[in-house]
Amino acid sequence: MKEQQDNLTEAINLLKKKQSIELRLLKEQVHVVHESIKPINIIKNAYHQAVNTPDIKNNLIDNIIGMASGYISKKIFVGGSHNPLTHIVGNLLQMGVTNVTAKNSDTIRSISEKVMQFVLKKRVKTT
Repeated sequence: MKEQQDNLTEAINLLKKKQSIELRLLKEQVHVVHESIKPINIIKNAYHQAVNTPDIKNNLIDNIIGMASGYISKKIFVGGSHNPLTHIVGNLLQMGVTNVTAKNSDTIRSISEKVMQFVLKKRVKTT
């Protein structure tokens, strides 16, 4: 009887230790989840994923280049015109140039690099 009581007491103590450890781990996990759902941390994590993922970074750069070239094309075409038809055509031109530039950014980059190399070689030869 004494031996069974000792075994039971030991089992109870082991369960209490296990419960204490699991409670501590649960509290730590709740803290981690609480920190991860804070808006600033969500923004930070999204930023780090965007910066550290090459595909996203390249797509972002391609889209920025496309939008910039579309905007510049529209400004060149529309200029200071107040004609609504010109503005509509300018918007269509901007969308078209943006899409073409974003989709063909690798080709545009390689052509730009070749042009820059050519210009720099000419400049070095003349100096």
